[in-house]
Amino acid sequence: MKKNVSLSGLQVILIILIASLVGYFYGTNKVSLQWKKYSPVVSVKPATPPAGQILDMSVFFTVLDKINTEYYDKTKINPKKMLYGAITGMLSSLDDPYTSFFPPKQNSDFKTQLAGEFSGIGAELSLSPDNKIMVVSPLDGSPAEKAGIKTGDIIVRVNNEDMSGWTVAQAVDKIRGPKGSSVTLGVQHAKTTQITDITIVRNTITIKSVKGWVKKVACSNNSCEEKTDCANCASVAYMRLSQFGDKTNDEWLELVNSLFPQIKKENNFKGIILDVRNNPGGYLNDAVFIASEFLKDGVVVTQEDGVGSKENLSVSRKGLLTDIPVVVLVNKGSASASEIVAGALRERINTKLIGEKTFGKGTVQQALDVDGGASLHYSIAKWLTPNGTWVNKTGLEPDVKVEFDATKSADPSNLPAGRQDFDNQLQEAIKELVK
Repeated sequence: MKKNVSLSGLQVILIILIASLVGYFYGTNKVSLQWKKYSPVVSVKPATPPAGQILDMSVFFTVLDKINTEYYDKTKINPKKMLYGAITGMLSSLDDPYTSFFPPKQNSDFKTQLAGEFSGIGAELSLSPDNKIMVVSPLDGSPAEKAGIKTGDIIVRVNNEDMSGWTVAQAVDKIRGPKGSSVTLGVQHAKTTQITDITIVRNTITIKSVKGWVKKVACSNNSCEEKTDCANCASVAYMRLSQFGDKTNDEWLELVNSLFPQIKKENNFKGIILDVRNNPGGYLNDAVFIASEFLKDGVVVTQEDGVGSKENLSVSRKGLLTDIPVVVLVNKGSASASEIVAGALRERINTKLIGEKTFGKGTVQQALDVDGGASLHYSIAKWLTPNGTWVNKTGLEPDVKVEFDATKSADPSNLPAGRQDFDNQLQEAIKELVK
C-alpha cells in the first residue's frame, strides 16, 4: 500500500518527539544535572540511556505503523491530533495536575485570561487529586460565581457530556464560548454526592486584579460597621487582590498610590486588610513584587529544583506599606502565588492569616511556546516559605479560623455608608486590627 504523505510527516515528527522523550528520561535520572541550566536539544538520533535505564520504544513505533498502514478509516487520522495526544499521554504519566500541554487555541485562551479579558464563565480550573476537573476558585463577579459555582466544586459533565479522563485544556475548550451563549455544567459541590445541573450564560470577563478603600469603622457585639460621622473612630484599609496577571503590578501600584495619602491623613489608623480569598495565583515574580510592599528586606520565597538546589527570591523593591500593621484574609481558593505572599508575611513580620485553610499548591511552573502556538506548562521546582515549609496539598492553616457565612456580602468594596454587612470573615479581620 502506498504511504500517505502526511502520515510520513507524522512519523518524522514523532521520531523527533520520541528522541526528546529519551533525552528527557536520561536527564531526569542523572542527578548531577541542574534543571535550571537544562536546555533540551531536539535530535533524530536518540540519546543512550544510562545502564539499567533502557527505554524500549519499539511498541510505540509498532502501534504507529499499524495505525498508519492498516487503520480502516484514513479520514480519522489527524497527524497533529495524534502528536498532541502522544504528548498529553506522556505528561499524564507524571501524575502532576499542573504539568500539561495546551494546543494553540487553549494556549491563546490562557494568555488572554492573564491579560485580563476573555469570554467565558470566569472560573479557575485544575485537576483534583483523583484526576477530576475541579474549581480552584470562581473569579470575582463572574457568571460562575453568580450562578453558585464554588471553590472545590467538581465539574462532572458539560452539556451532558461526561468529563471523565479530561485534561484541564479540554475542559476549558468546552466550557468557554462567545458572550451571550450558555453552557450547562453538571456540578458536584464539596461534601455532597449529588450532581446539580447549573446553566451559566457566558459573558466577557474583565479581570481587574485589585481594588480597595479606606474607611472608618466601629465594632460592637461581635460585628463591625462603617462609620462616616465619627471623627475619632478607628480606620482601616482594605486591599483586594483577585489574581496575579499581566496587569496586576501596575494596578497594584495605582491602588497603593491612591490609598497611601488617605492612610497618612487618618488620625486613628489601625492597619491594612489584604484579601487574597479565591485568588488562584499567577506569576511567581509578581508574588515577590506584592510581598515587597510590606517587607523591608529578606527572603520572600525559596525555589528548590529537582536535584535539591535552592534559590532564594528576596524583596525586590522599596514598599510604601512596610511600617503598617497588616492581616491577610485567606480561604481554600487562595492558591500558589497568593499562598507565597500569605506565608511570607506571616513568617517574616508575624502577620495573622484569617479565614480558612488555603488550597495547597506548592510547585512552580514554566511555560514554553512550541509548535505554532501550542505551549507546554511544566513543573520545574517546588516553592518553600521563608522558614522552609512546603505547602503542597496541605495548605496554610489560618491563625484565626473563620468559616465563611454565605448570608453575608462577599464583596464589601462598594457598600453604602453605615451598613452592617461586611462579610463575617472581613469583620473578623477588622476586629483583629482595631482590638
